Amino acid sequence: MRKLTVWLCIVALVVCAMSTMAMADTIKIAVPNDPTNEGRALLLLEAYGVIKLDENAGITATVADIVENPLGITFDEVEAAMVPNVLADEDYGIINGNYALAADLGDALLYENSESPYVNVVSVNAKNAETDTAKALAAAVTSQKVVDFFSTYDNAIAVIDNPTDGYDETVDYEALKGTTIKVVCTLDPHSYVLKIAKEILAAKEITLDITVVDDYVTPNTMVDAGDAFANFFAHTPYQENFNEENGTNLVTIAGVHVEPMGIYAGKQADLTALGIEAQEATDVQ
Repeated sequence: MRKLTVWLCIVALVVCAMSTMAMADTIKIAVPNDPTNEGRALLLLEAYGVIKLDENAGITATVADIVENPLGITFDEVEAAMVPNVLADEDYGIINGNYALAADLGDALLYENSESPYVNVVSVNAKNAETDTAKALAAAVTSQKVVDFFSTYDNAIAVIDNPTDGYDETVDYEALKGTTIKVVCTLDPHSYVLKIAKEILAAKEITLDITVVDDYVTPNTMVDAGDAFANFFAHTPYQENFNEENGTNLVTIAGVHVEPMGIYAGKQADLTALGIEAQEATDVQ
């Protein structure tokens, strides 16, 4: 009986050790947990054959939509802004460019293609889209000065095809003198762009009132409620998804830049654990 007990204890220890080793070998990846950004992160992994998603999942895919996960990856879904903070406990983190820059993470191991649909846009309530106020704001944020700013800025790329001189010749700037335009934005580079626009509009005696927030809901709800004229924080798929889910009617008046999402190193120094070879991991910024 004693031998049997000892044998059972040994077996239990071996099983426990094997389980611990298996857990240690599990790849952990932190991804944003908000709509579209989680899907965006998972689509990046799918593009490199790391996972496969349900073909009907689309841009709002979550980990529940993963149909093939040959590496047995564990995904930790956290707020987008917090992914850099948990990176030390993860093998990898998939992070938006603005948050990576704010956390001073340097280059990612792999970036998504910059020619993506995830263009960061300035949005207003649909009823205001054709006003001179909207046109003046759009011209200011798509100016050559903004393009020049992004030429020296890391983690974001301007997508302004026809930059303005800061102004729209169809706008009656004289009538807008003394106007205050309130815009709600999130982290840089959004506020940097708006500071450039602020100077441009100030030359026409128009005040740009910039409010910076740290979430992905307040900018839309403020514009929808009329507490702000415009927002500048979201990429196009997120804005469209928000409208669909919340019954809002916010429309784009200017597409400004793309912040390529990237896979950043945590405990892993390279992409070998994901089966991605160096030549595949091309920096496409």
